[in-house]
Amino acid sequence: MAQRNRAFSRAGLTLTLTHPNAAGIDIGSASHFVAVPPDRDDETVREFASFTADLERLAHWLRECGVDTVAMESTGVYWIPLFELLDARGFTVLLVNARYVKNVSGRKSDVLDCQWLQQLMSYGLLRGAFRPADGVCALRSLSRQRAMLLRSQARHVQHMQKALTQMNIQLANVISDLVGETGQKILRAIVAGERDGRVLAAMKNVRIHASAEEIVKSLQGTWRAEHLFALKQALEAFDFCATQLAQCGTEIEAQLLSLHAHDGEPAKGKKRARARNAPKFELRKLLFQMCGVDLTRIDGIDVTTALVVVSEVGADMSRFPSDKHFASWLGLCPGTKIAGGRVMSGKTKRCANRAAQALRLAAAALRSRVTFPIRRQRPVRTRMRGVVGAGG
Repeated sequence: MAQRNRAFSRAGLTLTLTHPNAAGIDIGSASHFVAVPPDRDDETVREFASFTADLERLAHWLRECGVDTVAMESTGVYWIPLFELLDARGFTVLLVNARYVKNVSGRKSDVLDCQWLQQLMSYGLLRGAFRPADGVCALRSLSRQRAMLLRSQARHVQHMQKALTQMNIQLANVISDLVGETGQKILRAIVAGERDGRVLAAMKNVRIHASAEEIVKSLQGTWRAEHLFALKQALEAFDFCATQLAQCGTEIEAQLLSLHAHDGEPAKGKKRARARNAPKFELRKLLFQMCGVDLTRIDGIDVTTALVVVSEVGADMSRFPSDKHFASWLGLCPGTKIAGGRVMSGKTKRCANRAAQALRLAAAALRSRVTFPIRRQRPVRTRMRGVVGAGG
């Protein structure tokens, strides 16, 4: 205890004013409350509507008050227009966690929130969230839009399967991919009016393991009109999502071309099959020209995983002081809940980080892979377990 007290005395308990020109903003959907230092204006807290003209007045008022640093809460997506406007005006804008305010009882109002943010920012007690450069932010928005379209397309596939099951069409039990080459041919023929099972079974690809007789049996159903209508609409929605995915891929390609920073092409490595949901352009080459390294050379990382990570983080890793800070930002580090010198919990914090989710999926894909050195070690481990068991 004495050592701890000496450490506190060496560190000093007085707070110093590190950002004297800081302002705090409480973000809302219809209006924002802004607080400036007490000596800058007679009215230290003002409310501004969320219209663009009012945001311009807000920035002008902050400039008149001599503010250079702004702290704001991350409330939904309402903070984005104001953040971008203030950042373009040259302000240092920090996006902070709303828990910094909620953890203080008796301070939950719009006026008190912005004042509390201003005070905490003035003493340097707030840290801003990571936000990449504008070009990477645009790529991130496009990548997230593409992921949303893929989820929507997958739901429409489920709607197709539901309509077929309600008609007792067991096509999904004999064909692994309902929207593959064979599945799409059969589905489109059914929507066009074909009901002959043998005609439909003749459309199968040679790589389909199921026989023609099995496909014919799976296509014997009730063919009710209401379920055929649902199947038709699900197929049309699937095609619409495919069109939007193609357009989104074009936008992603253009954005990656604008982020070109390195010349050359990635070295030829082991040829991999194109992922089914991968964009149709040379994504690996464009990612290399953006980052300067080929991330797909890492085991488990394909082009789609690399796109997610790069779009969320960017190519500039200098924002993270070390790899430990980066792993902590991903939410992959154990927690440090210690009380009385005893570790109470090491549970990893909940984090909806898309880059971390992509890396977890990449790590899970490696579980089924067995490298040559591990195969060489397995017999040795087996023999060691046998020896230990015999000696015990």
